Amino acid sequence: MASSKKSAAGQAAAGQAEPQVEPQVEPQVEPQVQLQAEPDLPDELPTATETVEAIVEPAMEMQETVRHELEKVVDDSRAAFAKAKAKAEDAANAFEVSFNAAKHGVIAFNAKAIEAFRANAEANFDFVKASISAKSVSDLVTLQNDFARKRADAVVVQFNDLAALAQKAVKDAIDPIKDQMTKTFKIAV
Repeated sequence: MASSKKSAAGQAAAGQAEPQVEPQVEPQVEPQVQLQAEPDLPDELPTATETVEAIVEPAMEMQETVRHELEKVVDDSRAAFAKAKAKAEDAANAFEVSFNAAKHGVIAFNAKAIEAFRANAEANFDFVKASISAKSVSDLVTLQNDFARKRADAVVVQFNDLAALAQKAVKDAIDPIKDQMTKTFKIAV
């Protein structure tokens, strides 16, 4: 180490100065502050009344719009309810007509069945009276054959009458409901 001091001293004496290294200092950058321009403010500030009016006016318009829309919804709901009520009344009327037709059909069917029963009972009594007055067995057999043929024909006619009456009663009972359903679904479609 002594030699390095001597050489540094010897060089200094010789007129050669050792260059000194200055430490490098980073320049400090000052943060740039951006100044915002002041907003354009009116010379006069609005009064409290003007401020309230500026807020209330759009709120009133919005309230009026909401009120109008709600009234429209209520009116539409009333119209839909009136339509539904009318359809329900039509359906109820169709069922009432149908039940009345079914009732009248059953009454007519029962009357026709009672009439057929009465006719068959009278025919049986007439046969019994005629068989008592028969003079021979051959007359009785002939009378029996005629009675059986006539009763078979009468039962077929009675059965056909009752079947036709039952079909008419069912058709009369179903038609009002079918018509109402057709009308309802025709409108819906």
